[in-house]
Amino acid sequence: MRDTLLASLEADLGRWVITHRWWVISVCLVVVAIAASGMRFLSFDRDNRIFISEQNPQFQALEALENTYVKNYNLLFILAPRDGGVFSREALAAVEELTEAAWQIPYSSRVDSITNFQYSYAEQDDLIVEDLVSNSINLSDSELQRIKSIALAEPALLDRLISSTGEVTGVNINILLPGKSPEEVPAVAEFARQLAATMRAKFLGIDLYLSGTVMLDNAFGEVAEDDMTTLLPVMFIVLTIITGLALRSLTGTFVTVLVIVMSTVTGLGLAGCFGMALNPASGNAPTIILTLAVADSVHILVSQFHKMHEGRNKFDAITESLKENLDPVFLTSATTVIGFLTMKFSDSPPFRELGNIVAMGITAAFFYSVLFLPAMMAVLPVRTKARVEPGCECECECCSCDRLAGFVLRYRNPLFWLILTTIIMLAMGITRIEFYDDFVEYFGEEYDIRKATDYMEEHLTGADMIEYSLYAGEPGGISKPEYLARIESFADWFRQQPEVVHVDVITDIMKRLSRNMHGDDDTWYRIPERRDLAAQYLLLYEMSLPYGLDLNNQINVDKSASRMTVILKDTTTSEQRALEEKGRAWLKANAPESMFTYGSGLTIIFAYISQRNITQMLFASFGALIVISFILMFALGSIKHGLISLAPNLAPALVAFGIWGLLVGQVGLGLSVIVSMTLGIVVDDTVHFLSKYLHARRKRGMGASAAVRHAFNTVGTAMWITTVALVAGFLVLVFSGYKMNSDMGLMTAITITLALIMDFLFLPCLLMRLDGKAKLEASSVEEQGYPAP
Repeated sequence: MRDTLLASLEADLGRWVITHRWWVISVCLVVVAIAASGMRFLSFDRDNRIFISEQNPQFQALEALENTYVKNYNLLFILAPRDGGVFSREALAAVEELTEAAWQIPYSSRVDSITNFQYSYAEQDDLIVEDLVSNSINLSDSELQRIKSIALAEPALLDRLISSTGEVTGVNINILLPGKSPEEVPAVAEFARQLAATMRAKFLGIDLYLSGTVMLDNAFGEVAEDDMTTLLPVMFIVLTIITGLALRSLTGTFVTVLVIVMSTVTGLGLAGCFGMALNPASGNAPTIILTLAVADSVHILVSQFHKMHEGRNKFDAITESLKENLDPVFLTSATTVIGFLTMKFSDSPPFRELGNIVAMGITAAFFYSVLFLPAMMAVLPVRTKARVEPGCECECECCSCDRLAGFVLRYRNPLFWLILTTIIMLAMGITRIEFYDDFVEYFGEEYDIRKATDYMEEHLTGADMIEYSLYAGEPGGISKPEYLARIESFADWFRQQPEVVHVDVITDIMKRLSRNMHGDDDTWYRIPERRDLAAQYLLLYEMSLPYGLDLNNQINVDKSASRMTVILKDTTTSEQRALEEKGRAWLKANAPESMFTYGSGLTIIFAYISQRNITQMLFASFGALIVISFILMFALGSIKHGLISLAPNLAPALVAFGIWGLLVGQVGLGLSVIVSMTLGIVVDDTVHFLSKYLHARRKRGMGASAAVRHAFNTVGTAMWITTVALVAGFLVLVFSGYKMNSDMGLMTAITITLALIMDFLFLPCLLMRLDGKAKLEASSVEEQGYPAP
């Protein structure tokens, strides 16, 4: 009953599309136009925090810390005088001028440098707090030497705003964005670049680099724009060439190109309508839709041309092609959509949006492929000529699919064991995988943010931070000597760790004030012994600070907690996780319970995010696999064949990750979604092969081996064409300047290639081993000259 209804629907659909072809074409074009109107709402999201979900507990801790103090969102100008010294009149004049000019940067809330560092000293009974450097161009040599000695001995400056050699310095600007417009970050970045250009032109002897989280965020938008303006056209050209060479039909190529363009426009337009913003991850959606949308069209067109080669007229060939392909094309589209929709379970919002956009595009591609494509093929002229040898079912001239079928049939037993052993051995490489993310290293070396940050880490300070909000137990408690002693010990412990280059802690100010209040006697450079003295020192210092350089970035409002920032250099995410865990253990063992807290900050969040994401995505992929398996069981009408399909669908991802583990060893956020993303894609060829195989078994009464040959000959060409197109499409991403995208493209291409190998070599062997050995099969195989299984 089910098969009868499906056959009737498939046949009726073909006839209906041909009959109403002009209406179908018109309606599809109107739908595309309406959807395309939503593209005007698309924008680029430049915040690196978009990769973090609001439900992430570490992100919630970071937001709590930033709400208590201030958000660490900055620009960092790095100045490197070519004469090798920061402490010259010219170099200090440049720092002084840049420090003053930086206050004009939009949304700047604080500017810190060695020149405006609030240096405190005693003058008789008074505490003097003033800029470390002023009017630098007129300083004497002795004054320059004094400034150098102070700066290189000051813990708050060393390895943060001045290198230990005194050869590189930085000007740090904290930015507080109102968050009302996506153009705020580009505006700040552009202003900073213009300021940098002005400084370079005026101070020719100084190299200047521009880094910081603002420039990192701006680079996120730039890389998404670069990929869409460079890779998307390349992908379009590549797909057009591959489709044209494979189909050898101008009409078929033209219509296929129309379908993939319409699908991409529809996906992006709907994304705009739903208020989605593009970013480095979701910016890949157009390329992925372009690539995946080819598959349905190719299967339908190859089948149509095959029917026409057999002598059927164009309309009958279109009808028969839809009849044969509607079921598998629907299944492959549905499984692909399910695979991408599992990305909604990702811990990273950009991948959720990528899944949504691609799912909408693939859904559109299905309808355009079964409606618009046959309608256009019915309207446009199609020229074909017989290219198939008499008696051969293969659609290709050289009958390579038939020869491949013969090879698989002849060596099915050794092939089965060889591939099974290879799968197991390569999959073991997964054990070598380490989770690693570095959002700066993800940018190619052609990007300024990568050059600047690499220079900063080599010559000035680190790019990674662990932050703590250390609670003192009561309002005003930060003045308690025991509290100050405890956080001083915590800071000293961190300073002893090889990964740490700088620790910013309130006790450095307290010790300096204690020395100041005792006539700058170095023996008093220590934590005050009495709470009331510490409170008085701190109050006197705060009252002496100028506007914009207060201690709100280090002390909360009621002085019940202080912020400690640990800066790391050249660390892997595993080392960052380990250090944070050791810090937590130190607090648990050496500090009161009220002071215990977890390390926070973007560094720690990203150190855990790929691990969190891949765990969630594995569960989601497992659920998707169950759903897809049930769908295949129902669609194929066989529980056994639905279960058989699991092997060639799971093996590609396992082997791909195993190969990656052996050759690369590191998996980041971009690769954490590969299983979900490729699961629905690799099912496609399996579905088409099994569909043709079961058709031969049920409708033609063939044995397993003969049915395998039939499947190779009827769908083999379309399978390798679509695989070449898919692999070429994802390989284009390898040329992205953003490593997350290039790794994702390469891993997906590897997975899809392995899927074709599994479907061509492993699935047929598996089918022949599990589908019995009837006499009908043995006789039909022996007639072809191959030994019976």
